[in-house]
Amino acid sequence: MKKEKTVDFHVKWAWHAISRMYNAYAARYDMTMAIGYVLLNIDIENGTPATKIGPLLGMEPRSLVRMLKSLEDRGWIRRETDENDKRFVRIMLTEEGKKKREIARDGVIQFNNMIRERIPLDKLVVFFDVIKEINRIVEEENGRLKESSSSETEALTME
Repeated sequence: MKKEKTVDFHVKWAWHAISRMYNAYAARYDMTMAIGYVLLNIDIENGTPATKIGPLLGMEPRSLVRMLKSLEDRGWIRRETDENDKRFVRIMLTEEGKKKREIARDGVIQFNNMIRERIPLDKLVVFFDVIKEINRIVEEENGRLKESSSSETEALTME
């Protein structure tokens, strides 16, 4: 099968194009797309637990720690330790972080408006249905693979 006929090729191709566009936009504001996504996933009023940000973005813990340190050094976030449980750290946006978050939000809105202006709503509805179905299938397969992997591990430990 030619790569151009595979589903994953088109998903990855589109995502890389979107990523390049977001990075070009973000670079004008001393940011990257990844930084924008982190800022967008921090609650403006209450902050967000550090442990919740990584899974929301699919980031590895080491990458997230490095990024949070960078954002803290830039003065865009601050860490607040819970008074009752010192192990619990909440990431809060600073005033500068809120401004950068707004820039990232504007970039996402501009992109979505551009797409909605150029692609008819009925086509977008079909696209969303298809991509949701692909995600459901992938999640099912991930669950199946995880089950078979743990079954194989159990069998090996019983031998």
